[in-house]
Amino acid sequence: MRNDMTAGHKVLIGALCLCAAAAILLLGVPPGWTRTSAEGIRLTHPEGDVAGFTAIYAAGGAQPIGFVEYRQVRRGDTLSMTRIAHFRDGSSDEDTAEAHVAGTLEATRGRTIIRDASGAASVDLTIDVTGQRIRGSWGTGADRKTIDEHRDLSPRTYWGPLIFIVLKNFEANAADGRVAFETVAPTPQPRVLGLELVRGESTRLQRTGAALDVVRYDLRPTVHWTIDPFIRAIAPDTHFLMRQGDPPALARFTGPRNYAGQEIRIE
Repeated sequence: MRNDMTAGHKVLIGALCLCAAAAILLLGVPPGWTRTSAEGIRLTHPEGDVAGFTAIYAAGGAQPIGFVEYRQVRRGDTLSMTRIAHFRDGSSDEDTAEAHVAGTLEATRGRTIIRDASGAASVDLTIDVTGQRIRGSWGTGADRKTIDEHRDLSPRTYWGPLIFIVLKNFEANAADGRVAFETVAPTPQPRVLGLELVRGESTRLQRTGAALDVVRYDLRPTVHWTIDPFIRAIAPDTHFLMRQGDPPALARFTGPRNYAGQEIRIE
């Protein structure tokens, strides 16, 4: 969250968002106004078997605070992915996803698990896009809550490692410099949100012994054009720096853990 904004500013922006939302309801905006395309994004780069590790840093920090373990396996037209972020305090964020990749990227199912420092799961969420269902639980002790609900999940429902595949294929799917999709956010409680990746400026990223030419892409929430600017004013800054090529490569990610909370940097 931006540090130059006072509590009064945040309250004012929140009030403006509520007023705009009320106006939308009074004007009778159709119930489908948050929906994205009915088709998955077009794939222009082949996906195969991949495995590796990369370091996680605190925002502005020089010493690693954890690492990301990533595995991806393709069998026919089915792509299976697991990404686990392990942190020094023992906590972890785990995303698994399975997708159909015959020309377009269409998620079929997956799971998100957030574990605290003791290893206990504070969130355990199953996403069934094919079955149009979200199941799981979140919270601790007596405050533990469960969900088992039908949700209208579009073929453009992406989370965890699937978002990076959207980014790799950005240029083939962008309209006006952006690609819209939906995600299932696990915190503070499971919900379906609209997101968009927006192309920014070209810049240079300094690395030991070299300077990389990169393009910035911002990840932003979308609800409705009347309130999106206010939401983005208080949303955590989340962006990717990509080295262009065939395929493009991630040079840096900066943003929060699980859409809210500790800001991290992945190199």
